[in-house]
Amino acid sequence: MSNYHIKNLEEYFQIYRKSVQNPEAFWEEIAEEHFVWRKRWNSVLSWDFSKPEVKWFEGGQLNITENCIDRHLTTRGDKTALLFEPNDPAESAQHITYMELYRQVNKMANVLKAQGVKKGDRVCIYLPMIPELSYAVLACARIGAVHSVVFAGFSATALATRINDCDAAIVLTADGSFRGSKSIDLKGIVDKALEECPQVTSVLVAQRTSSNIDMKAERDHFMAPLLEAASDECAAEVMDAEDPLFILYTSGSTGKPKGMVHSCAGYMIYAAYTFKNIFQYQEEDVYWCTADIGWITGHSYIVYGPLANGATTLMFEGVPSYPDFGRFWEIVEKHKVNQFYTAPTAIRALAKENISFVEKYDLSSLKVLGTVGEPINEEAWHWYNNNIGKKESPIVDTWWQTETGGIMISPIPYSTPTKPTFATLPFIGIQPALMDEKGEEIKENQVDGRLCIKFPWPSMARTIWGDHERYRQTYFSAYENSYFTGDGASRDAVGYYRITGRVDDVIIVSGHNLGTAPIEDAINEHQGVAESAIVGYPHDIKGNALFGYVILKDEAAQRNPDEMRVEINRLISDKIGPIAKLDIITFVPGLPKTRSGKIMRRILRKIAQKDVSNLGDTSTLLNPEIVASIRDIVGV
Repeated sequence: MSNYHIKNLEEYFQIYRKSVQNPEAFWEEIAEEHFVWRKRWNSVLSWDFSKPEVKWFEGGQLNITENCIDRHLTTRGDKTALLFEPNDPAESAQHITYMELYRQVNKMANVLKAQGVKKGDRVCIYLPMIPELSYAVLACARIGAVHSVVFAGFSATALATRINDCDAAIVLTADGSFRGSKSIDLKGIVDKALEECPQVTSVLVAQRTSSNIDMKAERDHFMAPLLEAASDECAAEVMDAEDPLFILYTSGSTGKPKGMVHSCAGYMIYAAYTFKNIFQYQEEDVYWCTADIGWITGHSYIVYGPLANGATTLMFEGVPSYPDFGRFWEIVEKHKVNQFYTAPTAIRALAKENISFVEKYDLSSLKVLGTVGEPINEEAWHWYNNNIGKKESPIVDTWWQTETGGIMISPIPYSTPTKPTFATLPFIGIQPALMDEKGEEIKENQVDGRLCIKFPWPSMARTIWGDHERYRQTYFSAYENSYFTGDGASRDAVGYYRITGRVDDVIIVSGHNLGTAPIEDAINEHQGVAESAIVGYPHDIKGNALFGYVILKDEAAQRNPDEMRVEINRLISDKIGPIAKLDIITFVPGLPKTRSGKIMRRILRKIAQKDVSNLGDTSTLLNPEIVASIRDIVGV
């Protein structure tokens, strides 16, 4: 029995047991048998959650790109590694082989080196979903630079915050990006961001939209001529197992975004191993994850996980609605996609449209369907199962986080019996626990609690860049000797897990974690706003949407409310990005607060959800009368 490839439920239980009874021996075997190392490790694992400090395969040396590219060249050199599907269906797809990927990554690596990038330097990547994005990520890994990809939908302010936090001296971007019928001026956003980033000395620009852009002498360079001139040979930098591979920012409930640091070896092993099993990838399959590489899903399950397994991974530049709502299914038919991984938001949006958009395409190639980003609701699950999978392709409802690096709880297709809305069972090596209010573990089934992980796994984030204390506080201070996920979960009678959502002030909108604090900060910058509070409420498409309660200053209260709403959303869009705009903005005279001045978001959440059956005791509030006023305004 291969521990690397699980083929049925009995095997899952056997391998799971082995992985939690003797984790070190288990992961050592996976690392030894399936990856290429330059030097063997001295110890498999050392850890202490109180510090918190976790090290896997210490003393071992390798380079992740040798595992993702070089080792495949002899057997898979002519196989398609990246399949690029452009935004415009009239533009031809590109089939980039492993050999071609090798050459392009090496060229990009040499271009970075010529710009003075060395091992350990941070490189900020702000690119659309074009092949250069994959080349850039892998080129950084090749030379030991730490890549920090910023989703190319973030605003200039959000980009500047991230460049400054990781102190990147170079930014890779494009003239613009195509998104459906729109094009976006990415270079203009970068220029604006760099007004706040004096340390950036070099900007490399890929040409995608051929739009007119400003190029700053000495600083800005077009990528194409540099790549053309560069050598296609570049020796891979030997990296220690625990050296940082990338920083990826995630929203926090308070303050600035958190730069999660992932290391080379553990991350690679876990991303590869989860990919192989959760998608049951076979040699000839075509796999497609619709995420953007700017998110962790794209890092682990478009780039690193698939390539480490020698897979063909599809990269899609466009959106599900362009040129019409059949685009996903047209691509599945065109490329005979076998595994399809997307967000519940996309499924709900497509389920609202006419079923003819699905029916005109042949989806018989599909073997596994996956969902990611947030728990999938029952209606969307059944629509996906019935219409896309035709009840023959199991759905893997995967739960994980930017911090975890890889999928933590998920069915294994054709092994784990699925159950709508349940992520089902922990993946191999993962030891979840549900905690009660007192911090005690709840051992029984049919319970709710806060989801923690009791034991380290190879791909967990090692720290927050530049702020280890915040890392400790955020993830390890709530429960002794446990990683706290920030999510609530329930466990049913057979031990299946269902994720019930965030327990802090982070709201998942369309699969993206949005902290309320940064959005409130942006709103409060409006000169007419005195104070604001943001909560989530259920939304048919996005899962959750943002509801804003805003107190206006006297002078602004006389203004046209709709104009104010437009201005507030414009501010949010500029400071954070369009993704964080509020669906509903309600102007209120005050906010319910405790006597210590803390806003009672629980009450605001209930009112937004139009559920006022259990507002709890409001008499202890500083201003109990305000609750009735807000209810009247909202109409509940």
